[in-house]
Amino acid sequence: MPKAQETVLEIDLKALKHNFQYLKSKLQPSTKFLAVVKAFGYGSDACKIAKYLETLHVDYFAVAYINEGIALRKAGIKTPILVLHPQAVNFKALIENCLEPSLYNAKILKEFITATSIENQKNYPVHIKFNTGLNRLGFWHNDINFINKTLSLTKTITVKSIFSHLAASEDLNEKPFTTNQIKDFKTIAKNFEKTVGYKPMLHICNTSGILNYPEAHLDMVRSGIGLYGFGNSEIENKNLKPIASLKTIISQIHLIEKGESVGYNRAYKSDGLQKTATLPIGHADGIGRQYGNGKGYVIIKGQKAPIVGNVCMDMIMVNITDIDCKEGDEVILFDANTTAEDLAETANTISYEVITAVSQRIKRTFIE
Repeated sequence: MPKAQETVLEIDLKALKHNFQYLKSKLQPSTKFLAVVKAFGYGSDACKIAKYLETLHVDYFAVAYINEGIALRKAGIKTPILVLHPQAVNFKALIENCLEPSLYNAKILKEFITATSIENQKNYPVHIKFNTGLNRLGFWHNDINFINKTLSLTKTITVKSIFSHLAASEDLNEKPFTTNQIKDFKTIAKNFEKTVGYKPMLHICNTSGILNYPEAHLDMVRSGIGLYGFGNSEIENKNLKPIASLKTIISQIHLIEKGESVGYNRAYKSDGLQKTATLPIGHADGIGRQYGNGKGYVIIKGQKAPIVGNVCMDMIMVNITDIDCKEGDEVILFDANTTAEDLAETANTISYEVITAVSQRIKRTFIE
């Protein structure tokens, strides 16, 4: 693999394939697989990721917002796309691009029916979300009669799936709560089918649901973070491969004498003769200010170099006093060995935040 010559996010499509096949191996052959590619494919490249996953015959994609789905369609993606949090102002564009909305309350349901009526649609596929404990979005179990009555007054939409979202599937200490969510959803599904008169697809499992609750795989599962190489546990992390490596280079090396400061607000002051390296990456690239002043580190020549001083918009400085390196040498912020999860732990956050924060101005390269 060539050494970085600038700040770059390397995306390993072979690792993506490995993760997909590993997660798929947990399922029954009849269970469909939905790949979540929201937030630029968890900070990578949603269009490139989706195109590759189409070659692996993924059954569905999911995005958070309508503009994300439109970008996939413009890139040539033909696979069905579920929009998890659509906004009514964009419903016309959603319909024009054959995207499928999640409808989660009375207001959004009625507004989408109005939109499909205006656009002369018939049996447009929608997905009804139920709240079973996450308390974020979703109808309640006692809304089924209202949904049925509303559906009975229109021919413009049809329910392709009903689904819910597990709140703590990665935490086995919360197994009773998760088991109860699954039980509630199965009851909702049974009542929905009985009331509405037909059976839509059912799905509730996220990545940790796939790994920890095989009894809840149902008709389809949804995986986001797992595809990108993280299993929300030490055991499962070993079975998955992080697909992204964030690399940069050393722009300049400074010799700092005792008492000299580094960076804005003189936040770091040397307690002796030290060497620092300045790197061309900063908080505008996703390395937040919480990583400054020793909380975060980078890898140079296989050694940890702590971040010193405040993170700047376009640069960070690191302590390289004990590292034999030179200007132009490669620097790793995270990769398959020192992962985004490792970096996240230094600032008491999670891998999701680290990888999705990587700025779109950073060059992406792909390994196939």
